[in-house]
Amino acid sequence: MTVAAQPVRVLIGKVGLDGHDRGIKLVARALRDAGIEVIYTGLHQTPEQVVDTAIQEDVGAIGLSVLSGAHNHLFPRVLDLLKEKGADDIAVFGGGIIPDDDVAALKARGIRGLYGPGTPMTEIVRFVKTLRR
Repeated sequence: MTVAAQPVRVLIGKVGLDGHDRGIKLVARALRDAGIEVIYTGLHQTPEQVVDTAIQEDVGAIGLSVLSGAHNHLFPRVLDLLKEKGADDIAVFGGGIIPDDDVAALKARGIRGLYGPGTPMTEIVRFVKTLRR
């Protein structure tokens, strides 16, 4: 008898000074409702706080939301910190207001998925359920 693998635990965070959290809360709820364990860090987190919490909570993925335009700094900073701490097996995905011109560069840096406003929650849930650690 084989046991199906459980979806990864996911840390959801708002990095930077952006105080708009409606979208990230919807994502967190959709993931939770799909049976995925979610840890929500709240607003105004630094990349260091997000990475430290992710390691402490032993998550398999980090979902970040940035609406402030600082995605080209904050997302790579999280990836760099994960690598520095030997935790770069943690998948990072994100959402928010990310211009199409920035998507390829962020994915090339290692961001596994990017989701903008209007993305169906089922698409994000499906993505997270494919992640294994």
